[in-house]
Amino acid sequence: MCGIVGFTNTQNDSNKIIEAMMDKIKHRGPDSGGKYIDGDIALGFRRLSIIDITSSGDQPIYNEDKTKVLLFNGEIYNFQSIREELIAKGHTFTTQTDSEVLIHGYEEYGENLLSKLRGMFAFVIWDTKTKELFGARDFFGIKPLYYAAMGDTFMFGSEIKAFLVHPDFKKELNESALENYLTFQYSPTSETFFKNVFKLPAAHFFKFSNGKLTIKRYWDIHFNADESPDLDAWVNHISDQFKNSVEAHKIADVEVGSFLSSGVDSSYVAAVANVDKTFTVGFGEDERYNEIGWAKEFSRYIKKENISKVITPEEYWNVIPKVQYHMDEPLADPSCIALYFVCNKASEYVKVVLSGEGADEIFGGYNVYKEPMSVPAYNIIPRPIRRGIGTIASKLPAKRGVNFLVRRGKDLEERFIGNAYMFSEKERKALLKIKTDAPNAMEITRPFYEKVKDKDAVTKMQYLDLHLWMAGDILLKADKMSMANSLEVRVPFLDKEIMYLAEKIPTKYRVTDENTKFAMRKAALRSAPPQTANKKKLGFPVPIRVWLKEDKYYNVVKDAFTSPVSEHFFNTDLLIKLLDEHKDGKKDNSRKIWTVYTFLVWYNVYFV
Repeated sequence: MCGIVGFTNTQNDSNKIIEAMMDKIKHRGPDSGGKYIDGDIALGFRRLSIIDITSSGDQPIYNEDKTKVLLFNGEIYNFQSIREELIAKGHTFTTQTDSEVLIHGYEEYGENLLSKLRGMFAFVIWDTKTKELFGARDFFGIKPLYYAAMGDTFMFGSEIKAFLVHPDFKKELNESALENYLTFQYSPTSETFFKNVFKLPAAHFFKFSNGKLTIKRYWDIHFNADESPDLDAWVNHISDQFKNSVEAHKIADVEVGSFLSSGVDSSYVAAVANVDKTFTVGFGEDERYNEIGWAKEFSRYIKKENISKVITPEEYWNVIPKVQYHMDEPLADPSCIALYFVCNKASEYVKVVLSGEGADEIFGGYNVYKEPMSVPAYNIIPRPIRRGIGTIASKLPAKRGVNFLVRRGKDLEERFIGNAYMFSEKERKALLKIKTDAPNAMEITRPFYEKVKDKDAVTKMQYLDLHLWMAGDILLKADKMSMANSLEVRVPFLDKEIMYLAEKIPTKYRVTDENTKFAMRKAALRSAPPQTANKKKLGFPVPIRVWLKEDKYYNVVKDAFTSPVSEHFFNTDLLIKLLDEHKDGKKDNSRKIWTVYTFLVWYNVYFV
């Protein structure tokens, strides 16, 4: 796990500039640094030593005649078999690191190398002869890769903050990203909150040559259910493939630990991985917000040591600016701050941890996936009548039964944009003083729905979440919060081989009236106790709604909502109304409040 930066069109002080950019991401790789500079490009690298921890694993790495230069962030779990294949073809290796297979592999196979890889990665290769820069991001978007063209300079890197010190970088807020964020709680397109800075989408590569950038997708997910195996067969397949993935993800020359909550995903990982230490955080003593008791009990069950921390409200609120600095873009997921603390605790003991991200999206774990199956008789009602009922219901005060009628009065493509839906189109327009050309939510989700238009509702929801929610929220916070603490997080559920298996599992074995992740939970039962394997999905619970009713934190947010920055962007009377309604117990507006507050904190970090 490392950090990479670079830029073309080098200047007289390229060495000074690349050093400054590297310093901005030193937290990603505190063990060592390296750089390459020629008349056309400057490349910088920060290293967190995991495999081949001697200096021979330092980067940049070169091919035999040093005509190609590699920067790499991530891990290639099948590097040993690729290495043997390349040696047989005549390539000479000078290190034992997984990184080197990329540069020899690119020499041998070109862009087709990507289909051979198993792992998480963001890397670039500079060809000193052709003056072409090649870059790629892994299948799921586990590792980030940003780029920007500013004047005659093309820059790229693991984090946007590294760009800020380049003299050609022009820092401007992308206001369209703000409007999209208010609906999704994260930035859902390839645009970022910095104007003219973009993220390379997952499963894409780019080529940059002669001032021209081309981007191409090299891999996609294809759900195609195989109805022939029965449930037991699928459970066996999941069990075998997951054990294989966990073993692959444990490859390291340092100790590996595991995150652990009360849920099935992290419990399954910890049980199968057989690591020495597990790590957990929680809030107070309320079991709704503190899973430490569950985690310690489970750790005793698997005979491992659990290391935990109770996060105080003061610690949580005080670290928010630091977290948003490390995020690069505002992310209104309250759990990212809790994740910062568990990463911080784990980093005191290990350099690598395993985590359960991806299981919900791949195997169908979110409770909302059960919605299309609820009250099946309602689907008998003709669509025009359901839509009419939904329109009437939308004018009534929101509550459980009314919300059902409103949502089921809409087509799936209208009502589901992912696991977070903060402000509607109408709400965000009313809230914002600024005018933008941001697309509406359906314009963003439509290309993904179009690719699975012949699939059932659950599969459509999963496909959308795999491409938007998972990459834009789940994996983004996992990378940024772990790297903020110089810790590598590995996600064995997000393995290409597991995805190939999950694509074939029929929907009836993914989501049922009984439970989500149905087949996967049965596989987990072979390693985890029933009370854990069957536990309802909680997420990473944070008591935001409770804190916002307390005078102390109510006033913290109120001060932000009435600040000059807030006055510039928002109709602050509407913000105060949201805040007061929540404090008075009239509505649970906590997530909407948090979405706006997070942006204001982030803006103050980067623009004030």
